Amino acid sequence: MDSKVFRRIAALCLAVALGAGAASAVGVFMRGDGSTAPATSIRGERFEYATTGVYAFNPERVVAEGVGWDAVTLVIVVPVLLLAVPAIARGSLKARLLSLGLLAYLFYQYLMYAMFWALGPLFPVFIVLYATCAVSLVWITSTIQIRELPRRFSERFPRQGMAVFSAMMAFMLVGMWVPRIATGLGGDFAGAGLLGMPTLTVQAMDLGMLVPLASATAFLVWRRSPWGYLLASVFAVKGVTMAGAICAMLVSAALVEGSLEIGPFAMFGAVTLAASAFAWKILNSVDGDETGPVGASAGISRAGS
Repeated sequence: MDSKVFRRIAALCLAVALGAGAASAVGVFMRGDGSTAPATSIRGERFEYATTGVYAFNPERVVAEGVGWDAVTLVIVVPVLLLAVPAIARGSLKARLLSLGLLAYLFYQYLMYAMFWALGPLFPVFIVLYATCAVSLVWITSTIQIRELPRRFSERFPRQGMAVFSAMMAFMLVGMWVPRIATGLGGDFAGAGLLGMPTLTVQAMDLGMLVPLASATAFLVWRRSPWGYLLASVFAVKGVTMAGAICAMLVSAALVEGSLEIGPFAMFGAVTLAASAFAWKILNSVDGDETGPVGASAGISRAGS
């Protein structure tokens, strides 16, 4: 493949990283002065809503969680993606797999933001970011010859462990969100955790996107399907960043409300550690890291060895 393609992909990833860095920095440092005003939703729920900052007109708890999410993006995800850009430009397979996971995280975040936050000054930025992430995901995937992927991983690839972990994540999300949806449909909006918002956006995205991704990863990795190797890389990296972001969101909310939700924090902290271990093992099990797409030469060299 022409090396210009990888340089163009790297340039696009650089643009995404800079855009996400700017958006998350604005979210953290221009959150407002903390002023709130009480309001009653059309369902009769009474909440404190932020009145200043880029996230004004959202419930105070939601703003606190968003600032925690932005902090993880700014401090961890953006720097890692920036560090990966030079290797992406060289065509490194490991860098491309890492970037797929990071871009999947950013796609999820900014699609969520575009649909979830009250209309604000960053709304157009969110649209551009999630759309650009989607293009980047497709473009990078197109440079990987999927059928050759199993040959590029050593025996250190954690196939069974990753299959079990992915299946557990799917069951965990279903177990968390289906009862909450049922609670909301039953009329208990406080128990459903609507927090004054019109619907359960997080639950819709997790059940419609993450559960199928986790289930497909578990099935395909267990079957040793070439696509399983790709999805495992994406899901592990996204798992680290997303679970870590949830922990940060809980801490940020605790700073506002005065108490930390210990159960969810411990659960997602454990998920962060487990996903980190799997991501490390997967990326380090890439057998060599020749530049360019996975090609027939890799298979020929193995056949002759």
